[in-house]
Parts: sequence; C-alpha cells; structure tokens
Amino acid sequence: SADKELKKPKKKSPKVCGYPISIFFIVINEFCERFSYYGMRAVLVLYFKYFLRWDDDFATTIYHTFVALCYLTPILGAIIADSWLGKFKTIVYLSIVYTLGQVVLAVSAIHDITDTNKDGTPDNMTFHVALSMVGLLLIALGTGGIKPCVAAFGGDQFEDHQEKQRGTFFSIFYLSINAGSLLSTIITPILRGQECGIHTQQQCYPLAFGVPAALMAVALIVFIVGNGMYHKTAPQGNIMVKVTKCIGFAIKNRFRHRSSQYPKREHWMDWADEKYDKLLIAQVKMVLKVLFLYIPLPMFWALFDQQGSRWTLQATTMDGDFGGLTIQPDQMQTVNPILILILVPIMDSLIYPLISKCKLNFTPLRRITVGMFFAAMAFVVAAVVQLQIDVSRPLNVTVGDKEIGYILPNNMSEYTSVKHGDAGYWIRNDAGLECFVKQELGFGSSYTLLIPPTLTFGGKCSEGIQKILDIEPNTISMAWQIPQYFLLTAGEVVFSVTGLEFSYSQAPSNMKAVLQAGWLLTVAFGNIIVLIVAEAATLEDQWAEYILFAALLVLVCIIFAIMAYFYTYIDPAKIEAHFANTEYGEKERKKSLEMAKKASFQHQDEDKKGSDSSSDEEEESKQSKM
Repeated sequence: SADKELKKPKKKSPKVCGYPISIFFIVINEFCERFSYYGMRAVLVLYFKYFLRWDDDFATTIYHTFVALCYLTPILGAIIADSWLGKFKTIVYLSIVYTLGQVVLAVSAIHDITDTNKDGTPDNMTFHVALSMVGLLLIALGTGGIKPCVAAFGGDQFEDHQEKQRGTFFSIFYLSINAGSLLSTIITPILRGQECGIHTQQQCYPLAFGVPAALMAVALIVFIVGNGMYHKTAPQGNIMVKVTKCIGFAIKNRFRHRSSQYPKREHWMDWADEKYDKLLIAQVKMVLKVLFLYIPLPMFWALFDQQGSRWTLQATTMDGDFGGLTIQPDQMQTVNPILILILVPIMDSLIYPLISKCKLNFTPLRRITVGMFFAAMAFVVAAVVQLQIDVSRPLNVTVGDKEIGYILPNNMSEYTSVKHGDAGYWIRNDAGLECFVKQELGFGSSYTLLIPPTLTFGGKCSEGIQKILDIEPNTISMAWQIPQYFLLTAGEVVFSVTGLEFSYSQAPSNMKAVLQAGWLLTVAFGNIIVLIVAEAATLEDQWAEYILFAALLVLVCIIFAIMAYFYTYIDPAKIEAHFANTEYGEKERKKSLEMAKKASFQHQDEDKKGSDSSSDEEEESKQSKM
C-alpha cells in the first residue's frame, strides 16, 4: 500500500553535480505547465470576444471568474495532497484533469464542428460555449490543484544537509516559471494569428489552445517518467485543517462562555486553551495577525490581472505596427515578464541599497504600500491612453473573415474585417471579366468602396472605383501601453516579491503554507472584485472605469498604510522557542511532581510495612509472656 511504501527510509536519488536527478524532471514539468497555462490565458479574452462573440464586459467577467477559480482551488489541492493522496499522486491525477481540460478547450475552438453551411460561422454556438466552460473548469481544478504541490515536492527531494542546493533549486524553479510565461505569451498569439479551417480559413484558436494542451501532456509524461527517482513523503495531515479547527473551537468556546460571569481572556484565541496546546495557539495568533493585513490586498490584484482582459481589449483598438514589425494585441502581455526580469535585479542591487544609504526606513509594509500606489498610477495612465483612443477611433465594426459574395445593384455588402497593410480585392462579373483593386489599409480603419455600374474591366479598372474613408486608421500605437505596463510591473515587483518575503518572515515554522494559501486567496478575491465591477458598474466610458479602479486602490492604499503603521514586527522563531521552553519546563515540573508523589507513596508503604512488623513483634512478645 501507499502507506507502507512511504514508511521506507528516504530514497537515495542519483545525483548530478550534487543535485538529485529527480529535480530536473520537476523543473521541466513546471516549465511546460506554465507555458500551457499562460499560453492559453494570453489568447483567452480574444477567444471570448471574437470567436464566442461576447461583448467586452461579459468576456472580462468570465475571464476573471476563471482566474479566480485558478487561485481558489490550491487550497483543495493542498488538503488532498497533505491529508489523502500525497504530493506525487495529487500532481499526477490533477495533471490528467488539467490536460483533458486543455484538450476540451482546443476542441471547442474548432468552428468547423458545427459549421454545417460552411460559411465560417458556427451554427451551434451553445455547443462551443458549453465545451469551453467545461474545459476551463477542468483547467482551473488542475492548475490550481497542483500549484501548492509541485514546488514543495521538489523541495522534498533534497536531504537535510542540502540547504544550499535546495535554495538554488527554488531559484531555477522560479526561472522556469518566468521562461514558460514569457515564451508562451510570445508564441501563442502568433499561432492564433494563423489561419486554419476545413471549409473556411479563420483565426486559428484551435492551434493556439492545442499547443498548450500538447505542452501539458508533455509535462505530465515527463513527471511520470521520473517516478522511480522521486522521494515521496507520507501525507501527515494538513496544517490548514488543524488551524481551521483550532479557530473554530475558539469561536465556539467563546460563544458558550459569553456570559459576563466568565472572566475575560487576553486574546479570543485563548478560548482554545482547553483543547489545544499553547504553542499551536500562539502560532495561530501570528498567522491571524498577518492575515488581517491581507484584507486590503485583493484590490491590487483586481488591477493587476486586468492585463489579460481590459488592457488586451484596449490593445485591439490600437495600432500594432512597430516600425514594420506587427505586434498582436495579446502579445503586449509579454512586456510584463520582460520587465520583471529587468526590474527585479535592479530593485535588489540598486534601488533598495540606495534607499538604505539615504537612511530611509523602507520597511516591507511600506514597500507594499508603494507597490499599490504604482498600480493605481498605471491605471491613471491607461485612462489617459483610452481618452486618446476614443478621440481617434469612435467605432470598430467587424464581421469576421469571409467571402463578401454577390452584391446586387444599388445595394451594399456587410462590413468585413481584413488584415491591415496591403489588401487586394478581386471583382468579377458573370462574364468572367475581372478587376483587381489594391489598397493600403491602416490599422483599425474602415472604408466603403463604391463600384459604379459603368465600371470598365481591364488594367485601369480600379481608377473607376471610389474609396470613401469611414473611420480614420488608428494613430495611437500600442507602444503607448508600455508606460502603464512599466508602472504596473514596478508595482508588482515591489508589492508581490516583498509581500511573499514579509509573509515568510512573519509566519511560524510549520504554517508558512497557510500564509501562502492566504496570499493566493487575495489573488482570487481580487479577480472577483473585477467581475463584480464589470457587471455592476454603469460607466459607459472605459477611461472612467480605469479611473474608478485607480481611485479605489488609492483609498485601499491609505487604509493599508494606517494598518501597517500600527503593525509590530515579530520573530516567530523566538516566540516558538519561548513556548517550547515553557512547555518543556511545564512537562519537567509535572514529571518532578509525579516523581515526588511516587516517592511519597513509597515512603508511606514503607512506614505501613514498618508499623505492621512492629505490631507483629508486640503480639509475639505478649504470647511468650503468657
């Protein structure tokens, strides 16, 4: 059985340069999984908008619902791994679910499945929507479920004396995450931009989702291949469950003793003292102190995760021409990981040391406050850019890529979207005569071509066609999004990295996973805030929504700064050592009392035996006298 197998001594995994070979399978698995997740997510909102034909608000709502689920399910994965299956089996089983979800999503994007009349438009959109939602639900369960397990499983492969190698592993592990994210956000938009289809050529969402599905299958296979080399620890119960039970008992016990006749206790968690040891209660107090600071943090993530929704949709209304190089709207998301790789070393080696030399006490909580302020400023910049877009492009009409077909006299065709750049049109009559019209189309522009009934087919036929400009080409370049990406990424580096370090430093030794779960929950709740605002807000202008989010974050930033001012930094190791020593002293005192009691009982027995023998002697003496 699994339990018997896990009771064996720690397996000696083959090593390369002092590192277990098993970790290389884990790093490759993580790279492929992150490529799969971020590659799919990069094109997701455009899939909603252009394939499923949802409006911007609904596409944003479903996108953030999906992201929220991805950050809610890690708690479920951690509980399954620690209390039931163990990390290895949890990763394998949920990776299968994950892969299946990616495949289902890729299949849902094949328009030919329901395109019975072969016009390029699915005839049963409900089928595609249902399949998409099933796929996304499976993906959320899979990616969230394995999130808390993979890094911890990698750390389990090292022996106790390999602390340096374990630290290097986590650095390589983090690098693999960023590498997978960066490459996927470059490649999958390119794949989406290709044209594919059986009956009609459309943007290739099946390929854009299919490649991430293939990468996830590779991730699963690579992970399983390393099975014989892994060290697997037995499930020992989930600390989050224990913490929840301790908190629940304290609340229940306090409610039972709510009468004024019962003496008050210093902290409400002290009402758990009847059932749980003091060390656990002290550790829970430390965790709750940090979790209280987490309350305002979801607002940061509400803004941050709009890179993949609102900002990507904003990019669709901008000019993607960078000096002859065409950038897809969803490729703008690559600015974030690129800036992370640049800003993290700059912050650590230049900015923070410089601030320290200036004798400024830039504490972790102050850094987090500054990070939120940067994010708010990023949305102010996004609002300014949106105002410029609204001036240059009031309307964007698209019908999809398809043949215009026959045009009756005194009539006009539907608007049809085509790629910007040099475009060519063939005009043919029933006699087989042709006229080729060449035109340069600016990004986002709209033209109406008037074909006179007296059109003469031949070499100069295009001169008889009148071209009317309905909408000016976009003059706002996507490059104008770079400042807002810079501010938001700077905020992320200061906020997220510092937040994780702060949480780790303030967490008890056995409850760092609890605070990690709490941190992930702030991301989930942040995405829930976005979908609430997207559905509830009645703002007609997108720039106004950006300003609303910026104002909300500034307000939250002020509240957090006040909370941080009253926060007292602690040293969990000292507190734990104090309680450990106190408990040890208490145990020794109880042991001494028990020993004293035993000695007292022994002395009483000896006295009793002595008195019994004396009585016997007196009795014998009396008998002899008689």
